[in-house]
Amino acid sequence: MIIRKLRLERGLTQEQLATMAGVSIRTLQRIERGAPASAETLKCLAAVLDLDFADLRKETAMPEPTQSAAASLPELTEAEREALEYVRDIKGFYIHAANYAVVVLASFAANIWSAPHTWWAVWVALGWGLGLAYHGLSVFEVFHPFSDRWELEQMRKRLERTRVARD
Repeated sequence: MIIRKLRLERGLTQEQLATMAGVSIRTLQRIERGAPASAETLKCLAAVLDLDFADLRKETAMPEPTQSAAASLPELTEAEREALEYVRDIKGFYIHAANYAVVVLASFAANIWSAPHTWWAVWVALGWGLGLAYHGLSVFEVFHPFSDRWELEQMRKRLERTRVARD
């Protein structure tokens, strides 16, 4: 998370940072998602981001930053975490939509080639399309049946059942 924040603060794309640091884009993506990084990779990233390697290593090794690491590396605020999660949800929806388009086009091509008189690919498009529509409505918060309020209500019910079962 901290690598992603620092990269974004400097206005770099993943491709730019990976190229400048001499690492693969996939490696950078893994590190930004919280996967461990080798010392060599962290040294390269620290050099590009103009950071002290020791502080960067501490930050990526420990879940809670120490006082010295907290002073030199910024933490993500709650608002930044929520914004990052929202952006990831939108990205996931766009990837879902792209996969849908590719598979539906391939299904129609296969349908025309294998059985042009029966339009079975329509069912693929409709079924998956409903799922894609629901995904889009929930990501863009038009329709979100499993909201924070729903989660709190479910937790309250569960805790009540647990309390009653114990008594």
